[in-house]
Amino acid sequence: MLAQPLPWHFAKQAGFTLIELIMVMVIVGVLAVFAAPRIFNTGDFTARGFHDETLSLLRYAQKTAVVQRRSVCVQVNDPGITLTMDTKATPDGVCNGPVNMPNTPRGGSGLSASATSGPVISFKFNSLGVTDQSGAITLSIANSTAITVEGDTGYVHD
Repeated sequence: MLAQPLPWHFAKQAGFTLIELIMVMVIVGVLAVFAAPRIFNTGDFTARGFHDETLSLLRYAQKTAVVQRRSVCVQVNDPGITLTMDTKATPDGVCNGPVNMPNTPRGGSGLSASATSGPVISFKFNSLGVTDQSGAITLSIANSTAITVEGDTGYVHD
């Protein structure tokens, strides 16, 4: 007995249609244009990490000043923040010694400071955790949100 050929709607498909192939190419092209640069761009992640590190370093400086009952000076410059402490228990508040930090800050770029009284290079937290500035201090980091240190309370927030 001879085998009868199957009708066309029962035939087994052996590949993809042209429309399916074009749609896959369009989806891959859209992903390549929009998603891939965002996935492989580490600049935003680095900026956010530097922001979080700066925020925690400022909070650490304030808490260290309160716990040690001594002034902690904060120096802001483009590569990062430097902390020094008043090593003598005198009311002069001269910062001349290093602060023992739990880890070394790695630094970043695009850090600048400003306050209501003009550009600020350094400020200090006293033993009550309050800054020596009359107004709020704003630290700006490139590609990230600003960090504010309130002058009257020393509260550090973004």
